[in-house]
Amino acid sequence: MTEPKVPGTVAGVLDPAWLGTVLGARVSSVEEVEQIRTVATKIRFLARLESGESRALCLKGLLDVDEMTSRGGPTMVREADFYERVAGEVAVLVPRRVRTVIDRAGQQAVVIMRDLIAEGARFCSALEPFTAEQAAASLDQIARLHAGRGLLARMAWIDRRIDQLAQARYISEAQLQDLLDGPRGEPLPAAVRSAARVIAGIREVARRDAARPQFLVHGDAHAGNIFRAGGRPGLIDWQLLQSGGWALDVAYHVCAVLPVETAAAEERALLAHYLGEMKALGHAMPDADEAWRQYREALAYGYYLWSITRRVDPAITHTFVERLGKAVVRHDSFALLGVA
Repeated sequence: MTEPKVPGTVAGVLDPAWLGTVLGARVSSVEEVEQIRTVATKIRFLARLESGESRALCLKGLLDVDEMTSRGGPTMVREADFYERVAGEVAVLVPRRVRTVIDRAGQQAVVIMRDLIAEGARFCSALEPFTAEQAAASLDQIARLHAGRGLLARMAWIDRRIDQLAQARYISEAQLQDLLDGPRGEPLPAAVRSAARVIAGIREVARRDAARPQFLVHGDAHAGNIFRAGGRPGLIDWQLLQSGGWALDVAYHVCAVLPVETAAAEERALLAHYLGEMKALGHAMPDADEAWRQYREALAYGYYLWSITRRVDPAITHTFVERLGKAVVRHDSFALLGVA
């Protein structure tokens, strides 16, 4: 069968004829329930079938975007591949996939999932402050993802995105310096507002990380990519899925979801909790001192990600730059990495 075309517009993905083709059932009408736009667009909708059945669904894709944003299509392909090829093989709570439509030649994709909100789930907001107990619960899910590391041997497409980030092709040093000299950098000391140091930091983290055991890493586990269903947290947004060291996820997650003071007070205990979960799942992990060092180094990853971010609500960007930047300061991460 020929794969259906991937529409580039909201009108295209909500067209009853196109939906009928991808769902394998005739659709009589579509009712949009909610639309959320960040870089990608997420649409909750109700599809009414000619059979009389109604389906509450959620769709994600790069829709009605400019040419520059459209170039991010490969990240949507990666997310679609996660739902199609990985989700069923890891013990992680994720939205249930209904259909993925992938244009590999054009490097675009759309993911259609069950509407979790209609089923009673709640999505966290990006700036929702977690408690230490909530962070421990989400670290349990991250540990279960990391435990799927055996998939890396047969899924070469799950590559090291951190190495691509370390090439600093997405933003120039001058552009990054302008951002750090602006409002996002104001709460931070000058030592971590140097674009040259931030870029050198991500490059050194990538170099060290490549020499360590590789895990199945989410890559962007902040609160906005977590939902709660039936008392359990789950993970969404798999566009930065990659092969990498465990600390990339753990350090980023703890210091992004917790307020600065809470992270400082609880992070050692949360790290120990994560390591205990991984050992219980049968994975050899570094001792406490080595794990603490890797955690401190890895903070440069999350800080770089949010320092270069330009297409997200400034309130979110500024909060994450502050939380992660203060963690880099607290742990003297750049000095630990040997970055002058």
